[in-house]
Amino acid sequence: MPLQRLKTPKVEKKELPQEPLQLEQQEPPPPPIRISALVVSHNRADRLRRAIESLERSKDREKVEILVIDNGSVDRSTELELEFPNARFIRLPRNFGLTKALNIGVRAATGEYIAFFHEDTQVAPDTLSLLASELERQNEVGAVCPLVVTPEGAPAPQIEQLPAPGRTTLNWGAADLEHGDAVEYARGAAIMVRKFFFQAIRQIDERYGNWGSDAELCFQVLRSGKRVLLVPSTRVVHEGRVVTNSAERALLAADFKLGMATYLSKHYGFVRGILFRIGIVLAAFAGIFAFHDVGYRFSLFIHLWNGQKVDGTQRD
Repeated sequence: MPLQRLKTPKVEKKELPQEPLQLEQQEPPPPPIRISALVVSHNRADRLRRAIESLERSKDREKVEILVIDNGSVDRSTELELEFPNARFIRLPRNFGLTKALNIGVRAATGEYIAFFHEDTQVAPDTLSLLASELERQNEVGAVCPLVVTPEGAPAPQIEQLPAPGRTTLNWGAADLEHGDAVEYARGAAIMVRKFFFQAIRQIDERYGNWGSDAELCFQVLRSGKRVLLVPSTRVVHEGRVVTNSAERALLAADFKLGMATYLSKHYGFVRGILFRIGIVLAAFAGIFAFHDVGYRFSLFIHLWNGQKVDGTQRD
């Protein structure tokens, strides 16, 4: 029986209604971070809150990242992370001192410029943008700092000379506070540098504890042939504090003196540093017999004898 060929039925083509193709509208990417503002804090929640609030009001806030490096605080500082969701918090297990905390913050920073602030400072809305513009405009400048003032508006201790043999106190420099001037050493309450400068020096020498990172930073800027520039057109309020606890006061004083010894040893030779250290230990020992503030003087002597700094090895 011959096979019959089956006929394929014709299928009518129906055009489906064409709906316009709708693409999901994506939000534009955020602008790149231009400035990283680093704030190191330890057990000073109220002042840290005021510092962050001032940074949040910065001009071009979307180009600013706020990094808080918390040095093992046990007060209400830990609650501020919920209060300021747009700031980044890096929590350290204990108080490693200012120098180590700054190095950790710099490694986490993504901005082209890095500004350092103490937790008891409040910046003006234009501070960050003005400082960054000065660095951008003047290639011969390696670091810039605003004019630091007290809450009453008077100039605060800020501009000094770098340590040197035979100079155990840091004398005031003669910076022109009205028009700005190149300075030798600006305290670290408020200062800004380019990030690639940090990449060039790798990090601040961690033989310093709480004191010394700002002096070392200014020294490295000057050594590179750049200038440290005071910019008085913008101001930062520095509240400061008075330490009344004798044990804490002795530790901070020892940290300062040992930082000076480290600086002299590093930049003027080991002998200079060791002679300075012997001198401060002997002076502290003699001070015990003044029979005034004996607890403080004895603690200072012990810290200097042991080489105790604020670097994470101290007792909290």
